[in-house]
Amino acid sequence: MNAYLLVGLGGALGSMARYGGGVLVGRVWSSSFPLGTLLINIAGSMAMGLFIGYLARTTPAWQADARLFVAVGVFGGFTTFSSFSLDAIAMIERGEFGPALLYVLVSVAVAIVALYLGLVVMRGHA
Repeated sequence: MNAYLLVGLGGALGSMARYGGGVLVGRVWSSSFPLGTLLINIAGSMAMGLFIGYLARTTPAWQADARLFVAVGVFGGFTTFSSFSLDAIAMIERGEFGPALLYVLVSVAVAIVALYLGLVVMRGHA
């Protein structure tokens, strides 16, 4: 199956699951704290670890397609934080502690600053 189709279908399912999870948490927990996002990021990262760990232990013939559909598509659509977490752990496992720390700090800090700057630009504030 086409790689883009696998990723796209998986991404659609993951995005719908993220939305549904957020709605569900919002019904149970009414607060300004983003608990839904936090729980989705944690669940997605755990699921990514379990899935990638499974693939590493079993190495099935369908691994490439499953990785595209599930890891990149479903989990990527559910939360990109799971992909971010996997990248960071891969660097740590390779012994690249400095680059891993830099990746984590820059990703989080620069993404927050970039979002803020985008808001400032669009709101017309200097």
